Amino acid sequence: MKKKVELYRGKTKTVFSTEKSDLLVMKFRDEISSLDGVRVEKILRKGILNNKINYFLMKKVEEAGVQTQIESLLSENEILVKKLDMIPIEFVIRNRSAGSLVNRFGIKEGVIIHPALFELFLKNDSKHDPMINESYCESFGLLNKKELYKIYELSYKINDVLTFFFNKMNFILVDIKLEFGLYKNQIILGDEISLDSIRLWDKTTLNKMDKDRFRQCLGGLIEAYEEVFMRIVKY
Repeated sequence: MKKKVELYRGKTKTVFSTEKSDLLVMKFRDEISSLDGVRVEKILRKGILNNKINYFLMKKVEEAGVQTQIESLLSENEILVKKLDMIPIEFVIRNRSAGSLVNRFGIKEGVIIHPALFELFLKNDSKHDPMINESYCESFGLLNKKELYKIYELSYKINDVLTFFFNKMNFILVDIKLEFGLYKNQIILGDEISLDSIRLWDKTTLNKMDKDRFRQCLGGLIEAYEEVFMRIVKY
């Protein structure tokens, strides 16, 4: 499948059209960003690793019955995907306290959250992705109750599948950010599941194996990404 016109360039991915109107090419670049795109750096091999990790994890949730936009790998850093009408909301499942949850509520990092917390954020970098709730979804015409409940069910299912999988790899899935879109009137999983969109800790050492290594200036980001990739593909 040949890519044609660049349609969208995000902070870390570029999306291209193809000769088929319902398919796109998603390219994972080597950039990494934080602070809503204020801090950006280039890290060699990051795009390749995130592309392969994303494909592997998307296929893992597909095996559990969750529809995704994934079609096929095209190259080391490109993937063919269905063209979705994306819902402008980030859906976050939190299994342990970390990141903005710690900052907002003063909770100690690493506290187990049971049942897992479900949060919604409007995708808007200029407004720092404000938190919203069901009322916002309905009042602003983003989602109706039926659609939101469907996403709620899918999000928890994905979280359960990946929590179980990562546990076997000696990892803790701390939290996960998900995005969904419409394809032929069906809600399916889109965007990515990668180490940019999840928090993952080593179960034994509690070392952070995800984008927090960049956010918190811990160093060793690409080494952590490579370690995660090597563990999951051995499964």
